[in-house]
Amino acid sequence: MDRSRRSEQGGIAFLLLGLLLGLGFGWFVFPQLLFSEETQPVQFSHRVHMEDVGMACDECHYYREDGSFNGYPSNEECAMCHFAPTGGDREADKAIDHFVTEYYEKGVEVPWVTYQEQPDNVYFSHIAHDGWDCAECHPDIGNADDSPKAYRNRLTGYTKTTMKMWECERCHARSGVSNACYVCHK
Repeated sequence: MDRSRRSEQGGIAFLLLGLLLGLGFGWFVFPQLLFSEETQPVQFSHRVHMEDVGMACDECHYYREDGSFNGYPSNEECAMCHFAPTGGDREADKAIDHFVTEYYEKGVEVPWVTYQEQPDNVYFSHIAHDGWDCAECHPDIGNADDSPKAYRNRLTGYTKTTMKMWECERCHARSGVSNACYVCHK
């Protein structure tokens, strides 16, 4: 094998190594640097509340009298059922005890982590989308025992699951709703 051929093969191997390192960095390391991981301050089982207790989404996430969306229930609403520590050893009991002692008794609202925050220049009305299944836009966590982690972009402040404009546009187009700028943007 002549010297130029070995040099050529060494260059290709070096290029492939660089490509693999770049892909590995982009695939595994960069997302770790770009996104922070957030967990809910209180472990909450949607499944227990929906399947075992028979609650519906809108019993906690409802419209106020002015039509605005409440987002999350207040401590007072949660304390209608969970107002005292259980003292139990099950994970669910520990979560209730954590809510009662760390938030309800101290009068501090639970700082729930929001999975989908709209950008400031977007006007989104839940009541305008009334009748749609929540899971059409939100992660389907109604049957989940654990709250999923939220991954927040360190640069933009938005989470990975924030609705993208193309998702809104696609749904509007399928539903025959205008995609004019003024429909969604302030």
